[in-house]
Amino acid sequence: MATTASHDITLLTAEDLHLFNEGTHYRMYEKLGAHLVSAGEEPGVCFGVWAPNARELSVIGSFNRWDPRATPLHPRGSSGIWEGFVPQVRKGELYKFHIQSQHHGHIADKTDPYGFWHEKPPRTASVVWDLDYQWSDQEWMEKRKSKNSLRSPIATYEVHLGSWMRVPEEHNRPLSYREIAPRLTEYVGRMGFTHVELLPVMEHPFYGSWGYQTTGYFAPTARYGSPQDFMYLVDYLHQHGIGVILDWVPSHFPSDGHGLAYFDGTHLFEHADSRKGFHPDWKTHIFNYGRNEVRSFLMSSAMFWLERYHADGLRVDAVASMLYLDYSRKQGEWIPNQYGGRENLEAIGFLRQFNQEAYKEHPDIQTVAEESTAWPMVSRPVYVGGLGFGLKWDMGWMHDTLSYFQQDPIHRKYHHNKLTFRMLYGFTENFVLPLSHDEAVHGKGSLIGKMAGDEWQRFANLRLLYGYMYAQPGKKLLFMGGEFGQVREWAHDTSLEWHVLQYPLHRGVQHWVEQLNRVYREYPALHELDNDPAGFEWVDCNDAVMSVLSLLRRGSPSSGTILAVCNFTPVPRKGYLVGVPHGGYWREILNSDAREYGGSGMGNLGGVNAEANPMHGRPFSLNLTLPPLAALFLKAD
Repeated sequence: MATTASHDITLLTAEDLHLFNEGTHYRMYEKLGAHLVSAGEEPGVCFGVWAPNARELSVIGSFNRWDPRATPLHPRGSSGIWEGFVPQVRKGELYKFHIQSQHHGHIADKTDPYGFWHEKPPRTASVVWDLDYQWSDQEWMEKRKSKNSLRSPIATYEVHLGSWMRVPEEHNRPLSYREIAPRLTEYVGRMGFTHVELLPVMEHPFYGSWGYQTTGYFAPTARYGSPQDFMYLVDYLHQHGIGVILDWVPSHFPSDGHGLAYFDGTHLFEHADSRKGFHPDWKTHIFNYGRNEVRSFLMSSAMFWLERYHADGLRVDAVASMLYLDYSRKQGEWIPNQYGGRENLEAIGFLRQFNQEAYKEHPDIQTVAEESTAWPMVSRPVYVGGLGFGLKWDMGWMHDTLSYFQQDPIHRKYHHNKLTFRMLYGFTENFVLPLSHDEAVHGKGSLIGKMAGDEWQRFANLRLLYGYMYAQPGKKLLFMGGEFGQVREWAHDTSLEWHVLQYPLHRGVQHWVEQLNRVYREYPALHELDNDPAGFEWVDCNDAVMSVLSLLRRGSPSSGTILAVCNFTPVPRKGYLVGVPHGGYWREILNSDAREYGGSGMGNLGGVNAEANPMHGRPFSLNLTLPPLAALFLKAD
């Protein structure tokens, strides 16, 4: 049994300590935490933890009967780091750090902030583990730059691993990482999505936070398996050509006693002043971005998921809450910055540092901001004053569009601007159009539940919503269940309603999404210039009376032109003229009212010849039949 820690064996160099204290060490996970090493012939573990305000610090665990006196660690100069090598500790042992603070006699047993794996909640100990794994995704990693490019089709399927599919005959248990790998991969591939985005897999004590209240910034949750099991899932998706984006939460963390909060008897990771360090909405702590070691911690976490787990991107949650000092705060509840403003300059500096380093080391990934305000240049380079993200969620589009679809069609002519407004700002950022989990929880109901009308109209509206989404410029994101019209709102502790696929209308929506993804991928006009004004042109955005929109999408000169026309009322429009730039035959490549999708079967018999009849400022026009509550896509042959 190990009882003493040696400080002769170290993983930390003087340069490590300097960079960590400076806030520029981006791979501190290689040094701190628990690392299986050998001292000569003797195997053991090198433990390290940052706790500058500790008076005494020891590692306790299954190897020393959790005795706080058995295995003290030793401080490394003035760095604030405590370290020690403990012989004969093996992989799989449980451990925590026992911290006696210099302040107020505070004593706490803490989970390892840099731990690679932790016990399955509600248990809270860390587990000595390694990251050994034989990856088989070399082909994907070599080619992924083209898959993640802004000129490539990016259609993302947003997934909560614990509730995508469960095993009802085994007490409704969730699938493990290894069980879900082939099923999710086959489904996503068949549906034509290019990427999956996983709600945070990082360890979290409260399951109802869906991972957004993280304690293990270097550990996939043990609920579904080991680190290697999660690597297997990413690897499997990659081998089948599917990218993996991970949600990452550097904005706040929970107050659980075993976690980061009040770590060494002081506000170490969080701001001491609650006006900057406590989040009023989520009752969580906010990171102190002005503290160098906290920046090293968060930067190391980001690089960890990109490097050790081969993530193709990080979607940063709650960016708005980081940018504004007065976010969700009343007058007097926040502290202005040094210039008297409401901008969190330290958080801005951190986000820029994060994006610069992520793209410098991994130019073939994407970082994505969930940012809900009009903050300028979120997805513009740091060198022109931007935050440096690759993409930004267009939350305004999501809210405006869903608000429009909730209107009875007879009133929609009065809300037409909700559909057209986004193109006033549509190219100020590199946008993702999300229909995300945010709109399927907390009493908001499901997407199908938001649609107006009787049952047939609701499903027609949902197909129209997706058609309009794929016609618009911007990358696409759809939360699981939406692709087949799940009826009840999402619940994190039970499976999606897969049984509704026995009904033709649900199967029709699913097939429609599959075909939208196919066309979006196959036709460069729909994705090449998603974030370039040259790829979009309104034909007519002013027909509010009829509630009809028509637009053109273009890619490079050789990729041709696609016309999309959407009828947002249940009234069929026969003989509807739409101006087009040139003559010839325009083939109907998609029609959401086709019978195979659950529609009425109205359409244009495969296509229409353009006539030399000027319309909408263009020399030719198409005489179209617009089906009820439907989207048409036509391609010039």
